[in-house]
Amino acid sequence: MNKVVIGLDVGTNKVVALIGIVKQDGQVDIVGVGSCRSLGLRRGAVINIEATTQSIKTAIHEAELMAGVGVTEVYTGVSGNHIRSCNSRGIVAIKDREVTQSDLERVMDTAQALTIPADHQVIHIIPQEFILDGQGGVREPIGMAGVRLEVSAHIVTGSISAIQNIVKSIERCNIKVKDVILQPLASSVAVLSDDERELGCVLVDIGGGTTDIAIFTGGTIQYSSVIPIAGDQATNDVSIAFRMPARSAEQLKLNYANLNPENEQDETIEINLGEHNSQSGRKVSSRRLTEVLTARYQELFALVNNEIRRSGLLTHLNAGVILTGGGSKIAGVVPLAEEIFDLPVRVGVPQNIGGLVEVVSNPVYATGVGLLLVAAQRMQQQTQGQRQELAGDLGSEFDEMSGEDEDVSLWRKIKNWIKNNF
Repeated sequence: MNKVVIGLDVGTNKVVALIGIVKQDGQVDIVGVGSCRSLGLRRGAVINIEATTQSIKTAIHEAELMAGVGVTEVYTGVSGNHIRSCNSRGIVAIKDREVTQSDLERVMDTAQALTIPADHQVIHIIPQEFILDGQGGVREPIGMAGVRLEVSAHIVTGSISAIQNIVKSIERCNIKVKDVILQPLASSVAVLSDDERELGCVLVDIGGGTTDIAIFTGGTIQYSSVIPIAGDQATNDVSIAFRMPARSAEQLKLNYANLNPENEQDETIEINLGEHNSQSGRKVSSRRLTEVLTARYQELFALVNNEIRRSGLLTHLNAGVILTGGGSKIAGVVPLAEEIFDLPVRVGVPQNIGGLVEVVSNPVYATGVGLLLVAAQRMQQQTQGQRQELAGDLGSEFDEMSGEDEDVSLWRKIKNWIKNNF
């Protein structure tokens, strides 16, 4: 039976709601898309709960109408300069010389036994690798023999009040928040390939209020951070330089800017932003526009470069840098980024989805699509766990009924069939 999942990206500039159908093979088909200008956030944090709630209602209602289904619970993202992260280690003795789920849970608990600020909470604890009796690189230790289990984990924390304000804004729409996911983690699920995670790469998600960074090597996240400079600051620079409202500056930036350093020819741009826009008909210099935006993006990429060097992982980034988010849509951003990072750069768009692919094949939807894919993965894992539990329970009952007679093989076949097909 197909199941419905909903991803809600509450961003600084835009709220995006996506509704997807998870098929039996795990494929996610997007059937509903809704978006609304975000009026109640600044740099990822809620500053007006009423305005945020109204934006969320509008985006969800639009997605519901398109999909023809109602929304009762969502997966949502979180970002902002309150986000903190670190790497930690945990160690436990294996009880029965064979790693069980209980051992896994205990070692993860010891890894997060670290001091965090009183006003922060743990959002994620992500295993990077398990070490079994000194042997590293283990990813699935359950069932393996040993006496000592260690884990290296990446821990992400965030401000309790900032997260609660996002959750409250959603709950005021009579919608339950199923889980809160760090935005760059969600975006990474949508735009990165397994090979890129394995080889080593940097995901740079340029939003409206913040730029989120996540560094992957060996197939898992190793470092994450948030920079409070993003697309809004670039728009503000254009607004000041050309003395125009922010909305007009945003359209000018997206429609006419080019950051390519080879594009030095000065041209006169006659702005056409619609007949009711007071800025239409004005003429601006393309070179001046490029200078203003290039300076801001150079500053942003320099800060990202500092974070990469701080991580100590620069020599492991064989797959380069992947830019995504609305701020990556500006023309010429790739050559400018390659010049600063001295690494291969590409713009990442959502992949591995079905349904309204043409609508969401856009960096703006990276986080929303990623939230859907995370929700689908969680649903598949939960279903698989229920299958195994039911098969185990029924198998035990069948074994008791059959004893040691000739029907044992039949019961085993039935148990296996339930496990694989339930």
